[in-house]
This record gives sequence, structure tokens and C-alpha cells, in this order.
Amino acid sequence: MVLKKNNIEVYPVNVPASNKLKSFNFFLVKQENSLTLIDAGLNTDDCWNALQKTLKDHDYILTDISGIYLTHHHTDHIGLVNRIVSTHDIPVYAHPYAKLVLKRDTQYIKMRVEFFRKLYQEMGCGEFGEKQVADLRNPIILGENKKIHCEIQEITNNHLFGFDIFEIPGHAPDQVAFYHKECKWLFAGDLLIQHIPSNAMVEPDYDGTRTKTLVQQKLSLEKCLSLNVEIVFSGHGIIIENPVDLLTERIKEIDEKANKYINIIKSGISTASGIAQLRYKEKYEKQFFNIMSQIIGYLDYLESQGKINKEMEKGIWNYYL
Repeated sequence: MVLKKNNIEVYPVNVPASNKLKSFNFFLVKQENSLTLIDAGLNTDDCWNALQKTLKDHDYILTDISGIYLTHHHTDHIGLVNRIVSTHDIPVYAHPYAKLVLKRDTQYIKMRVEFFRKLYQEMGCGEFGEKQVADLRNPIILGENKKIHCEIQEITNNHLFGFDIFEIPGHAPDQVAFYHKECKWLFAGDLLIQHIPSNAMVEPDYDGTRTKTLVQQKLSLEKCLSLNVEIVFSGHGIIIENPVDLLTERIKEIDEKANKYINIIKSGISTASGIAQLRYKEKYEKQFFNIMSQIIGYLDYLESQGKINKEMEKGIWNYYL
């Protein structure tokens, strides 16, 4: 598959996934005399072989790639970076926040562990939350085996070799989109996925503060809606053509789902952990990080709108109308 417009060509690399993500997508982009890789899939032979096949199908080899642009630091978007750069030394670009994670900065990782310990305690997760931290469950700590060994070039302005750069945090604090203005093509990482809403993951900012991830996610969706994009190249699932309706739907879904949490708080459940266990039951323990990210994101969102308040009792935040 090739997409062509205004002398730009995109060669998608799609690797099937057996889970709800459906696929892992990354993209070769040809502009004039350069060939750029946007994201780098997982560090698996399937992703490596798919990249090699896509290159070969379009009469390229690995050494034709001139640079790697990363939308965010998650492991399914950076997997092949070390493998590529170890044989072909090219620049790798990412948001400045991503560098601490990608390089597994010691102080950042230490701060990250304490961030989640405090967060889960304040959200009423008790011993189970402490166990998540004590066991160093991913993504509380990030394994050294996924550390990026090459130098990371920080994206410090709003333009990079033919692309306008937009910060689109929410799913990750360091997520950026690469927008080709003439084509109205947007490479948006995991901001928008056709078949499922993207999770707004709770993570510490680079300085250890907790950002309001769902608030950010909604603002990022609204930012992309304002661009009048024609195609969104998504990190998972299909390439999204004419995404206006889907962007509008995802924004609307946030408010619809927020109302469900208001009703739960009305019923007398006041802690994030209590809400999570009532809503998700046995999934609470199996999908703890994703579920707590979602609950905390919605509570922050409702608080930012003035629809709920909170007060701390015995070290735990209690939410009320």
C-alpha cells in the first residue's frame, strides 16, 4: 500500500496484533531525497521483517532511512530503534520529555516509583496498590532491556523537515503529532484509533507532577479537529480517512462517560479505587494500571469542570458533588 500526494509518499508498515489493538503501525515517509521512519513498532522479528519487506517492496534498503521520528515513548512505538541505529547511525527525534524515559534516567525512574506509590495510596488502593509498586509492575518502572542506547535529538521547535509539530499529550505526556500541512496528513501516534478510544494514561510529567491526562486528551483531540485533517496515520488499526466525525465522536464520548462517574459518586462511592472496583469488578486487579488511569483521568476532568470536589481524609482523596 502506498499513499501519494504533493510529491510525498507514505509506505505503511502494518504488523498484525492478537490483542484489541489489532495491529502495530509505523510509517516510511519519502520527501524529496529523504526517507523518514515515523515510529518503530515493537522489538520483534515480526516488526523487523515487516520493515525490511516494506523497504524491499519499494526498492529501498535500511541504509536509505535518513532519520527516525518518535510520536511518544511507549515500547510499541520505539522497539526497532536500537536495532536500526546499531547498523545504520541516523538521528532519532523525540519530545524532550521522552528523553528521560527512553534513556532510563536513574533519578527519573526513582521519582516515577515514588510517584505511583503516593498516587495509589491517595486514591485508596491500599495494599493492592502498594503491591503493584513493590512488584515494579510495568509501566511503573521501565526495564533496562528497552533502553534506547543512541543519542536522542530533542524536538524543540514546531517544525521538522517538512512537518509541523504539535504537542498532543494525554495518552502520554510526551506525545507529538507530525502534520504535513500541504497534504493535510497527520501522524498522530495513539491519539486517535478507529476501533477503540485511546487511553489517557496517568504518568508523571518530567518533573514528577501529575498532569490531568484526560483534560489534555480532550484538548489534543480538539486541536486536531481544528486542523481539518484529511488522513490520520494511527499507531493501531486502520488509517483513518476524513477523521472529523471520529474526532467529534471521541470528544463527545468523554462527556458522556463522565456523567456515568457522576452517578456513581451520587450513589455514595467516594474514592477512585472504590469507583474502579464497582465499575470493573474482577477486571480491577487484572487491568489495574489502565483502569486506575481511566478513573483518575475522569475524576480530574470532572473536578476541572467544577462538577465534583474532593477532600483528603486520612491520606485518601474522597470525591463528592
